[in-house]
Amino acid sequence: MAKVEMFEDLEIWQLAREVCNDVHHLIETTSLKKDYALREQMNRCSGSVMDNIAEGFERNGNKEFIQFLSIAKASCGELRSQLYRTLDKKYIDEATFENLKNKALIESRKIGSFMNYLSKSEYKGQKFKHR
Repeated sequence: MAKVEMFEDLEIWQLAREVCNDVHHLIETTSLKKDYALREQMNRCSGSVMDNIAEGFERNGNKEFIQFLSIAKASCGELRSQLYRTLDKKYIDEATFENLKNKALIESRKIGSFMNYLSKSEYKGQKFKHR
C-alpha cells in the first residue's frame, strides 16, 4: 500500500463522502425531508462513517484506527437498515434503494478489508515510530 499522508487520500473516506452526499441528495429531493427523525438519523450515520475514518486516521496508531473503522463499519450497517425503512415508507424507489444500499455494502466491505490489512501490518502507526 502506498503511503497515505492525509485521510482525504483514503479510498474508503472518499466513498464515504460520496455516500454521505447521496444521502443528502435524497433528503433534499424526496419526501424523506418531511420525516425529521429518519432523515436526521440517516444524515448522522452517513456522516459518522466519514468522520470516524478521519478521526481514526488522525490518531496515528493502527489499534485506535481499527477501533474507529469498526464504528464506521457499524454505521454503514445502520445506514443500510435505514435505507430499508426509507424504501418501506415509499420515500425512494427500488432502483435508488439498490444503488445506495450497494454503495453502503461496498463501503462496509472495503472498511473491513482495510481493518484486516491494518491488523496484520508490521507498521503500528506514527506515534509508535520512535518507541
